[in-house]
Amino acid sequence: MPIYEYNCDNCGRFEFLHGPGEGALTRCPKCGSPVRRLFSSRMGIIFHGSGYYVTDHRSEEYKRAASAEKAEGGSCSSESCTK
Repeated sequence: MPIYEYNCDNCGRFEFLHGPGEGALTRCPKCGSPVRRLFSSRMGIIFHGSGYYVTDHRSEEYKRAASAEKAEGGSCSSESCTK
């Protein structure tokens, strides 16, 4: 469930945990005044799907080692699995 950060003119900044399908808050849960949703800087972004992977920005050394391993034919047999 996502956690959103809000700002209330009376109560200040607070975080609110939204359930699935819930909309953004419009009123402060403590005092009832209007709130603004803020952009949180604590969010880590991970892209999933075709076209982008977490490993796209690996070091050149890592990429060379992975290519060498692939060229050696690291595969699994029925008896053992070698890298």
